[in-house]
Amino acid sequence: MAKKQFKAESKRLLDLMINSIYTHQEIFLRELLSNASDAIDKLAYLSLTDQNVGLSREDFAIDIHVDKKMGLLTISDNGIGMDKEEMEQNLGTIAKSGSLQFKQALDQKDADVDIIGQFGVGFYSAFMVADTVTVLSKKYGSDEANLWQSAGADGYTISPAEKTTVGTDVILKLKADTEDEKYSRFLEQYELQSLVKKYSDYIRYPIRMEVERSRPKAGTEESEEPEYETYTELSTLNSMVPLWQRAKKDVTDEEYETFYRDKFFDYEKPLAKIHLSVEGAVTYKALLYIPARAPYDFYTKDYKKGLQLYSSGVMIMEHCEDLIPDHFRFVRGVVDTQDLSLNISREMLQHDRQLKLICTNLEKKIKQELLRLQKDQREDYEKFFAAFGRQLKYGLVSDYGMHKDALQDLLLFWSAKQGKLVTLGEYVDAMGEDQKHIYYAAGESRSRLSQLPQYEKLQQKGYDVLFMTEEVDEFIPQTLMNYREKDFRSLLTDDLDLATEDEKKAAEQTAEEWKDVIAFLEKTLEGKIKKAEISTQLGSHPVCLVPEGGMSFEMEKYFRRVNPEMAVPVEKVLQVNPEHHALQALRALLPENEEKAAGYAKVLYAQGLILADLPIEDAAAYTDLVCGLM
Repeated sequence: MAKKQFKAESKRLLDLMINSIYTHQEIFLRELLSNASDAIDKLAYLSLTDQNVGLSREDFAIDIHVDKKMGLLTISDNGIGMDKEEMEQNLGTIAKSGSLQFKQALDQKDADVDIIGQFGVGFYSAFMVADTVTVLSKKYGSDEANLWQSAGADGYTISPAEKTTVGTDVILKLKADTEDEKYSRFLEQYELQSLVKKYSDYIRYPIRMEVERSRPKAGTEESEEPEYETYTELSTLNSMVPLWQRAKKDVTDEEYETFYRDKFFDYEKPLAKIHLSVEGAVTYKALLYIPARAPYDFYTKDYKKGLQLYSSGVMIMEHCEDLIPDHFRFVRGVVDTQDLSLNISREMLQHDRQLKLICTNLEKKIKQELLRLQKDQREDYEKFFAAFGRQLKYGLVSDYGMHKDALQDLLLFWSAKQGKLVTLGEYVDAMGEDQKHIYYAAGESRSRLSQLPQYEKLQQKGYDVLFMTEEVDEFIPQTLMNYREKDFRSLLTDDLDLATEDEKKAAEQTAEEWKDVIAFLEKTLEGKIKKAEISTQLGSHPVCLVPEGGMSFEMEKYFRRVNPEMAVPVEKVLQVNPEHHALQALRALLPENEEKAAGYAKVLYAQGLILADLPIEDAAAYTDLVCGLM
């Protein structure tokens, strides 16, 4: 029999298809099972109008047969089958999709048929694992069967054959094992069960295989050590009906939880779920979960974000990153849609409008669910925020604050006055009528921030302060700028705007009276501070150091850790409290003993460093100075 050549294709094209389009050998089984499902879909559709088909939906199935001795793997279906001409068209020409042609021929308004494979080359993935591929097929309505056989790019043969039933058998003669590849694993029961579960669990027809099981031998069941025997039985490997395809009212909380645990290998139940069925500009179903804890690698580069993407129950991608914005990368779940433009390998997506619509819609739904959790289950929300709050914060400050509207209401910060975590909205709602700004302090810990001199003054006024203790917190107020028309004021860098007009005039007069002391401090501490100034915001404290130029000391520390070479030292301003006895003592000493007054100035500067949580340049010199003054 003469061997025929693939039409208009070359060995190079077939090699490219096998070695480049598909990234995992195991994909071949998904493709062949999807093709089998397509063939059954076609015959099932015809059975709606053709009584001669003689099969109901319950009669359709896909069977997997294994012959380890011969190294053969067979996938059989009782679908519509192919005649010789269709074999020429569909198997003789790469990228010729019979499924796509069939779907295009239908009147979509009346057709209740769902074709998974509209791509045309999935069949050829079989050559990744097989030396020879044989297709035995008999078309519905025909008395003849045909055998198609190929060993790859060299071509194929088609010959008459015998087959009693309608449908198609795809028979793979697997390649011999090598040091690098173990093709025989695709003959192992566990491997086949796992692959069906992973990729084809929700194909709507049963995928069956003879499975070995163990049971006690007859007559030994009641003994202390019963003897066991091995037997085989035909088992269905797939569940067929996805949980997300069912109506919400038909799914119990226990089923939702079990699905989550089994699917995503989490021993802890999720805090919330989102079950969606959307029709409109894009049609899809989704089942999303908000975990209660972060995976061990969540904040590392090894973590893989993304939702599982399905098309008609067939998993296309295990981690589809484009379905979820990065700030919600902690969400786990599945999306099932037919509206995406999938390429021929089913593994990659076109970045099309439908994908963006789904992502945008899911982002809104996730935010709504988090706000509901925040309002109705506050304890659970705080548990969630402890695990993933940092991710929300980084999401807000990234991309130049592009996502701040989506995320600002989800953030929690410690309220010094209320002694608990609050949202920005809750902070503003609790503000008194005379408070004009949102006050915050960023630092290493709440205990240190509560010792800030400026905090004491705000306490006296009855104002609340948000304590921000994570590295990223420092950048949040600068990204938001304001919230509900209230601007942010940092205790460490900004004018707190607390003084009345009379107090401002009094402060100007005091500054004039203390100008000699200020000049002395600047001269004595030259090279350590940019300037000194009088402050009325220090409460009972003598001094504090504040940064000059808008960048805080915490930012300086951050950049020193992240990129020391690019870190720029922040210039320091020494603020002094003229009402404090230490400053009054220095002022009184200045005319009598300038050298001793200089020692006082250095001690006050060191105290400012300590309060700002900055290192003292020379600890030994500082202790000697204090001892000398004592």
